[in-house]
Amino acid sequence: MAKAKPIRRVESDRLNTPTDLDPKDVKAISEGLTVLLSDLFALYIKTKNFHWHVSGPNFRDYHLLMDEQAQQIFSIIDAVGERARKIGGTVLRSLGEAKSLTRVADNDAAYVSPIDMLKELRDDNKALTAHMRELHEITDEANDVSTTSLLEEWIDQSEERTWFLYETTRNATDSGH
Repeated sequence: MAKAKPIRRVESDRLNTPTDLDPKDVKAISEGLTVLLSDLFALYIKTKNFHWHVSGPNFRDYHLLMDEQAQQIFSIIDAVGERARKIGGTVLRSLGEAKSLTRVADNDAAYVSPIDMLKELRDDNKALTAHMRELHEITDEANDVSTTSLLEEWIDQSEERTWFLYETTRNATDSGH
């Protein structure tokens, strides 16, 4: 996966929400949250893509699993963006910015086997967990207890998605059996 490009923008004093966090920490945390937000949007779209295009003998189970996971991912998107704003940072302003920052690779293939879909989502969620752990270190060091706490919850959710996807693909064949 490609490393995310750093965000380069001039911040407006009009958007600086008061905080007791160090301005350097606010910048680092809000940049990390912006990349996380980009990853979440990309993973949400990929999960929905596979949800819409899955087929085969386990269609219903896979379709529902991916829909549940997409809903869970979508449910934290707003909290990520709002967290950056609460500490005086800024976040995504466009899909183009999200695309330039995300570490989640697109999958535009005309056909992907159900097992390959699940394995790809498993690996993406596992990588997302690792990236959130890196951000957790930054927020913990900055004594940003709220972002740290939220990340712990989101890491747990990502680990659960990885686990479910892993267990679903264990010993499965390309036909889904």
